[in-house]
Amino acid sequence: MLRDYLPVLLQIVVAILFAASALAVSILVGKTGRRTPAKDLAYECGMIPQGETQPRFSVKFYLVAMLFILFDLEIVFMYPWAVVYKESIVQSKSILWSMLSFITILMVGYIYALKKGALDWKK
Repeated sequence: MLRDYLPVLLQIVVAILFAASALAVSILVGKTGRRTPAKDLAYECGMIPQGETQPRFSVKFYLVAMLFILFDLEIVFMYPWAVVYKESIVQSKSILWSMLSFITILMVGYIYALKKGALDWKK
């Protein structure tokens, strides 16, 4: 039985040795590099950067983007679900009720986000 796990053990040992050696080499080689103003300068297609940097986006933008992705992806998966379980829904209503409970949970989350003002850009 121990012979069955020998390849797995060998793979784990090789992975650990590879990770440790990669870290050791990067530490040894990385210490020899010296910082210069040219190295610290941002690289933009070979051109010297001029002017101010881009303004930072508000955290609100990322929050709205994450909420959009969350709710959009859930809605996108409902159509394939309905196609796959079309015949099963007619025979048993438990699949339909499970999806309705899922939609209810989504709606509660959406209403909560609206009440908290997560989708209000002007705040």
